[in-house]
Amino acid sequence: MSKEYKLQTPLTDEDVEKLRAGDKVLLSGLVYTARDAAHKKIVTALEKGEEPPFPLQGAVIYYVGPSPAPEGRPIGSAGPTTSYRMDSFAPYLHSLGVKASIGKGKRNQAVKDALQTHKGVYFGATGGAGALISQCIEKARVIAYEELGPEAVRVLKVRDFPLLVINDAFGGELYAMPRLPTT
Repeated sequence: MSKEYKLQTPLTDEDVEKLRAGDKVLLSGLVYTARDAAHKKIVTALEKGEEPPFPLQGAVIYYVGPSPAPEGRPIGSAGPTTSYRMDSFAPYLHSLGVKASIGKGKRNQAVKDALQTHKGVYFGATGGAGALISQCIEKARVIAYEELGPEAVRVLKVRDFPLLVINDAFGGELYAMPRLPTT
């Protein structure tokens, strides 16, 4: 049976260790956005010995390319993007302290292995609900790679951001769980 948690970033090993595939999470705190182009720049910088654009220890990365902010709002529609495009970068970032990512869709085996090895978790956000999800984002600011436009790295301040645990730190996967008949 799934459980519900309220978590605050940055995440710790203890936060991640209590989560299981299928659990519901309301996440608050700072979340960093990055898609494939930003991931490539971050990893290239790290390989050159440069500092990343945000602290990796305990970080949560949201795979999103938000639309422009309407008047009076910090961000536009902010629905998740498909996660597999970040799969070649995610294991490395988890090895450096990233605790979670948020997106949609399945992850490859290397990412699932990294989650177990480094005590990480993959959250799913509801695809197609970007306008609704954006209501949980209180602040948004570009902090790196502004030239990437919607794919620039942003820091978001979120409150009660609704998520599902898709892959946990113990090899559990929501997408692989059998569905019981309902009667």
